[in-house]
Amino acid sequence: MKTLGKIIVGILVCLVFVLLVLRITGLDPKQSRPGLWLKGNVVTTPVTDWSFTDNIPNILIQTRTWYLLPHSVTIDCSTYNGHLYLSTIYRSAVEYSVGRRWNDDLLRDPHVRIKIGNQLYDRTVTLVTDPAEKAGALETKAKKYPELKINPRMLANVFRVSD
Repeated sequence: MKTLGKIIVGILVCLVFVLLVLRITGLDPKQSRPGLWLKGNVVTTPVTDWSFTDNIPNILIQTRTWYLLPHSVTIDCSTYNGHLYLSTIYRSAVEYSVGRRWNDDLLRDPHVRIKIGNQLYDRTVTLVTDPAEKAGALETKAKKYPELKINPRMLANVFRVSD
C-alpha cells in the first residue's frame, strides 16, 4: 500500500511540474490540436473596429473550463458593423446537441483571451439572440469563408466580442 501511495504522489508531483512549465511557456493550439495558455503581448486599450481581422483567416481563443485549466483552440472569425463575432455552424441537430467544448465554456463563463498575431485581447463574449444581428454576422462569415457553404437553415452559436 505504501508503494502505491508513493507512485500516486510521484505522478501528482510530475503533473504539477508539467503544468507549471506549460503555464510559464504557454501552449498554443496547432491546427486541430487544442492548447492551454496563450502567450503574447496583452492589449489593454479598447478596440472600436475589429475589421483589421477581415484579412486574418484564423485566430486563437482561450476559454475557461469547469476543471480550472484553460482550453484554447484555433477558430475562424468575422466582423459585422465593426464588431468581432465568433461562431460555430452545426450541420444537424445531432451535431448541435454534442456541442463544441469552447462553445460550452463560453456559455458557462463569457471571459475569453483572444490571440491575433502576437497580440492578446482579454474580452467578454455575449451570445447573440437578436435574429437580425445573428443573420448579419453569419452573412459576413459566409462571405469571408465561402468554402463553408453557410445557409440560413443551419443551426449556429454566434458570440459577439465586447471590451
